[in-house]
Formats: sequence, structure tokens, C-alpha cells
Amino acid sequence: MDLDIKLKQLAERIKTSKEIILTEEATKHSFIMPFLSALGYDVFDPTIIVPEFTADIGTKKGEKVDYAILQDGKPIIVVEAKNHTEKLDNHNNQLIRYFNVTDSKFAILTNGIEYRFFSDIEETNRMDKIPFLTVNLDNLRDRDIRELGKFARDNLDVDSILSMASAKKYHMEIQSVFKTEIETPSDEFVKFFARKLTDKTMTATIVDEFRVYIKKSFSEVLNNIASDKINALKTNLQIDLPLDDEAIQEDKNQVITTDDEVQGYYIVKSLLGDSTDITNITFKDTASYFTIMYQGMVTKWLCRLYFNGNQKAISFPADENGSENKIKIDKIEDIYKFKNELQMALEKRLVGKKS
Repeated sequence: MDLDIKLKQLAERIKTSKEIILTEEATKHSFIMPFLSALGYDVFDPTIIVPEFTADIGTKKGEKVDYAILQDGKPIIVVEAKNHTEKLDNHNNQLIRYFNVTDSKFAILTNGIEYRFFSDIEETNRMDKIPFLTVNLDNLRDRDIRELGKFARDNLDVDSILSMASAKKYHMEIQSVFKTEIETPSDEFVKFFARKLTDKTMTATIVDEFRVYIKKSFSEVLNNIASDKINALKTNLQIDLPLDDEAIQEDKNQVITTDDEVQGYYIVKSLLGDSTDITNITFKDTASYFTIMYQGMVTKWLCRLYFNGNQKAISFPADENGSENKIKIDKIEDIYKFKNELQMALEKRLVGKKS
């Protein structure tokens, strides 16, 4: 059976059974071992996978990592497992210790639903603090399956994976630098463009003048790209905009969905298109605000747009009690600044939290 079929079947099984899986051991047997098996590893062959692998750490003897995947008799991947109800953010340090004292090239931290893959890209034999790959089986994408295929037993190629991991690391760093330069252009960045456009001496006054030009120019370029993408979505996709008639026309309370709200909706869809099937992102309009939600469920709202008054605002779920964090914005395009907040809201909905 192909990897994608196995993983999709496992993902479906997790969705239907996680409510009855209550312990870490149950998570291992029901979620993690089938995952490793899907990658082609015989979980019952001690020459391939060793459960409770001993990793002595300094003066601490008998420290055990949940699983070690062996290659030529040596651990190449160590796996630290947690209950599926646990968040993984507080468990890196334990895995770092295991990784640093073994010959492993990769480490996986997982709760059976989310899998975080680490290596030693920054410093040899020292596990990186940031994973180079994160896969969530509650939101399994085709590109995730392609990346996981590199870890399949028959395809495991350390150099190929490290090359991919290094590229991903630099992609993320370049995006971070680019975002910073767009929002707050440095003098060096400004001068690079200004010198192509003028022979003036790069005084502080000239640099500040061109900083304004550059910020505005980049904003317009990004807005044009976004508009093209939105128009493409409108033209090429059969999108289930509403789940009911209230979303596109006046309802019994005479609620009217405005062009600004629809544009905001499409921006949110474009920002979350890499994280979920965009048909999962729907909306419902009300007299007070415009709700963008996951799979048509108002209990799984991702953000609310307050576009009816003089001051525009966007809000995000603040906690599980239904409160919200409202942020003022000047224009619709400011929504692009909140990709991280939208992805965090989506992640909450994918793990079943309601607010």
C-alpha cells in the first residue's frame, strides 16, 4: 500500500479514536507505532526499532528514549513520544540530551498527531532548537507526505534529508529577513535601491526620504500580487463561500456583506492556503462583525472582521471562553500582517479546541 494511503488512513483513524486514547502508552500503540510502520519500519523487529533505547547521559545512567530507529545496528533516528493531549513545546530539552549522546542524525518529537523533525544543521552533533520539518496528521497535506517519504525505510538518505533540511532553514530565514526589510527597511537596504535611482549623496535625509518610497512601493507590489491571487481564486475555484444564504445576501435582519468583507475573506483564504484545504475556510456575516471560520462552524471561528464602522479592526480568539483579541487596522491589506495569528487560530481548531 502506498505511503500516502497509509498516512491518510491513519489520520482518519486518529480523528475518530483520539477521544478514547487516554494515556501515553495508548498513544504509542495506536498512533505512533502505526506511523512508523507506515514508513516501512517493522516495529516488532529489534534490529530495526528498539523501544526504550538506553541513552546514558553524563552521570545519569539508564536514561531511555522511547524509540531508536537503527541503521547498520546504530541509532539513526531517536523518537521521543508524548500523550496526544500534550503540547510539545516543553519537551525539546529532554530530546536534545538524547540526541547529543547518540550517533543519531535525526530526532523526532511527537504526540502521535504532530511530528517535529530535528537535526544538527547549526552545529554538528548538537540538536537544533528549531525543527526543520513539522507535520500535523490532523492537517495532512500532500507536500507533507512527500517530505515524509524521504524518511521511509527504503528511501532513507541522510545526505538528501540534510540538504532538504538546510534549504528549509534558509528559506525560513530569508523570509524573516525579507519581512523585516519590508516593514522596517534598514539603511543598507534603502541605499541599495536608492543608488540605482539617483546620483545624490546618501545623506541621512536622502536615506529617510527613500525609506518612505521603498515601504510604499513594496506595499503596493504585495497588494497587487495579492489582488491577482484573489482574482485567480474567484475565477478558477469553485469555493463554498457560504454554508447558508446569510453569507451572501441580506438575511432577515438585513445584514449586507460588503466588498471589503469579501476581499478580507479572500485574503485570509490565501494566507491559510498552505495550511489547509481552502474549502475549509468559510464565513458568516452578522450585523456586528464578519466571521471567518473553519468548516462552517461558528465555534471554530478563526477571526472576525469589524468593517462596518469608521475604524476597521480584526480580532482573534484569545482563550477557550470565547473572548477575543481585537486589533485596529488602517486598511484591508493590513490583514497580511497577521498570517502567524491566523495560523495559530487554525492550529487550535485543528486540535479540536473551541472558543
